[in-house]
Amino acid sequence: MLGRACLPAGAAEGGGAPPPNILFLAVDDLRPSIGAYGDRLAVTPHLDRLAASGTLFERAYCQQAVCSPSRTSLLTGVRPDTTGIYDLATHFRSRLPELVTLPEHFRKHGYRVIGRGKIYHSLALDDPASWDSPPAEGRSLAGTVYALPENRAEPPADGAGGEKARVRRPAFERAEVPDTAYGDGILAEEAAGLLGELKREGKPFFLAIGFLKPHLPFNAPSSYWELHDREKLWPPPNLRIPEGVPAWVSQPGWELRNAYAVPSDYAVPLDLELQKTLRHGYYAATSYVDAQIGKVLAALDREGLAQNTIVVLWGDHGYLAGDHGTWCKHTNFELAVHAPLLLRVPGQRPGLRVGATVEFLDIYPTLAALAGLPIPAHVEGRSLAPYLADPSRPADKPAFSQYPRGAVKTGNPMMGYSVRTARWRYTEWIRTDTGAAAFRELYDLDADPHCTRSVAEDPAHGETVAELSRLLEGAGKGVAEARRQR
Repeated sequence: MLGRACLPAGAAEGGGAPPPNILFLAVDDLRPSIGAYGDRLAVTPHLDRLAASGTLFERAYCQQAVCSPSRTSLLTGVRPDTTGIYDLATHFRSRLPELVTLPEHFRKHGYRVIGRGKIYHSLALDDPASWDSPPAEGRSLAGTVYALPENRAEPPADGAGGEKARVRRPAFERAEVPDTAYGDGILAEEAAGLLGELKREGKPFFLAIGFLKPHLPFNAPSSYWELHDREKLWPPPNLRIPEGVPAWVSQPGWELRNAYAVPSDYAVPLDLELQKTLRHGYYAATSYVDAQIGKVLAALDREGLAQNTIVVLWGDHGYLAGDHGTWCKHTNFELAVHAPLLLRVPGQRPGLRVGATVEFLDIYPTLAALAGLPIPAHVEGRSLAPYLADPSRPADKPAFSQYPRGAVKTGNPMMGYSVRTARWRYTEWIRTDTGAAAFRELYDLDADPHCTRSVAEDPAHGETVAELSRLLEGAGKGVAEARRQR
């Protein structure tokens, strides 16, 4: 195990290496549309530089492709079937009152632990035990979602019969405004200031900054929209649901359709020009948040803290930006669960790329190990520190994800358990009432990188299906328990 061994040897002079600081950067809805991940249309110079100075995990996967379950799993170190969190309303403390979270673990070991922005899903789901200074103590971001007065004004309700309905605001905004007109610009300023304060305090710190973009609405200053040619961004490589799967395996863009000023009828296709603008907006918002992250990293350098600070950056899940003919996440598709993971440890060899499958569950034990802290017994992930010494080492486990589907959509309540190996993505939909496997998906990422067709029913892949189905026993207790009910 690599602990503080990656830190500069000089740090140990005169009485041992000081504990490394942690800069923990969470980015909402960020998929690997990043230059360093090979997206030639992305404009992300700051993320690219972070990757070049640290380690890029090419195959990192969240455990459920929606905000709260993913973030809860990462911050607790356990799978959704252990937290019991599959929705956006339930607090994990209602099920796991004594569990020690990742920031809480550092707090218990003498770190000054501060959270700002979106770390847990919302302030209502925040965890006081995790922080010395919680996100609620940060600068208010109220009123910073939209910058244009016409978009901030109260629009008319769209309900029938005159009743008050949910207000639908634009799904994107392009405005001639400074970066600080939106929340992430304010957040970057606050993070830079906090780094100065933490340096003066002189105590080891765990600073968690949760950026809001590129989550909907796709709002960013015009300068970031101008970085991209919308015609080059469209179409995505695959505009259709995979062949051989039912519609309920996907989803109709619920978050976009239900909350924003676009057609809410799922049967009405989104206008082509609107889709081009939305995808353009996603890339613009990604470039915007990249610039804000760059400001925080520049402050880390300016304060002289970079040489003793571990930086970890992650997107809470992937995203479908018109891919597979839909929007948002809420599926087990490769693009929904694949997310960026960048790690920079002082003293490491720069520019490492790890091709092994890893999970967001692994972030908790990795940071603990690199800081020289014990890894709590409850944690279900494994430290990624060995990859810093040997980035070519093979994966020691596949990556598991899951997503539920209710009976209204499928006819029966189901949990879709998905496993990703170097070549395959296999998903098994299990009825939660009977434990029976109701449907299977299999994608050959070597032959079909855009997952255009499921080959689960191809007899030639029968042995592969059986082998991957057995691997799912390791996905968490839920799948094993469901099968035992048969």
